[in-house]
Amino acid sequence: MITINAIAEQAGVSRTTVSRVLNRSGYVSEEARKRVLAVIEETGYVPNEYAKSLRTKKTKVVGVVLPKISTETASRLVDGIDKILADEGYQILLTNTNLEPEKEIEYLKLLKSRNVDGVILSATNINDELLKEIENLNIPFVAVGQEIPDVSTVVFDDFYAAKEMAELLINRGHQKIAFIGVDPADRSVGHSRKDGYLAALKEHDLPIVDDWQQTGIFDVESGYKAMKTILEKATERPTAVLAVTDRLAVGAMQYLKESGYRIPENIAVAGMGASEMSKYVSPSLTTMDFNYERAGEEAARQILNKINRPGEEKEKKIVLNYRIIKRNSI
Repeated sequence: MITINAIAEQAGVSRTTVSRVLNRSGYVSEEARKRVLAVIEETGYVPNEYAKSLRTKKTKVVGVVLPKISTETASRLVDGIDKILADEGYQILLTNTNLEPEKEIEYLKLLKSRNVDGVILSATNINDELLKEIENLNIPFVAVGQEIPDVSTVVFDDFYAAKEMAELLINRGHQKIAFIGVDPADRSVGHSRKDGYLAALKEHDLPIVDDWQQTGIFDVESGYKAMKTILEKATERPTAVLAVTDRLAVGAMQYLKESGYRIPENIAVAGMGASEMSKYVSPSLTTMDFNYERAGEEAARQILNKINRPGEEKEKKIVLNYRIIKRNSI
């Protein structure tokens, strides 16, 4: 069996140099790196990760808990995480809660039992049981998308993003603006975005009508049903609708088109999330771009800092910006 010592001897370098090449850490001249990699390729050497983890007490694995693995948001977030972690020789272990809050707790326990070096959680509902489990983890932890007390987080300014989107509709002359949201137990998407919508209406002394507000879940069908309910219940038709996700907005657009409404002439529609589909629906959807890849990158950098400097890194909150993408739906 080929060993690190044998690779070092064949490449004419020290054992330390081989280790640095394998771990992608420390300085190695380009010439020495090429010699080591050539020997590794020639011999077919595969590092014994289990033995390495026993020496370093690191598994080089970070667990990632996602609310719905099939969404574009999750994909973009994971791309950002993997981009940073892979450069440091880490792998990611993905878990999917499928929007079931109890699974968040289940997977945190599972990842801890797997001895991962850290956990990144993209949470939806923050409750006391989840907070207790996070406190008991005792391994590096970062949350994305939801602010959690005394925990390092990467979040978006959901309140002002929704407020700015509502104000864009107001500036386009709309005074009767409906809203399609999600469960307020989701503090960021469900609670903060609705608060931003309401704040914009209050500042402009515009009517806040309960029948113009509906709550759905994170899918197209839910947006379709919410728009249907709004138009069936309302005694006066709104002239615009703000949905907290693009999927909800696309569902609303589909119902409007099937019902004979023209977008935006009869009802303007705005979404949030800058999904790929937002460019290709007809009319193209005005949306809010949150940089999910960068959120993943920032979360990965934070978790690496915690892993590499245990006890030294203070808990911190990173708030990322956003931008409006104006298209034809308004």
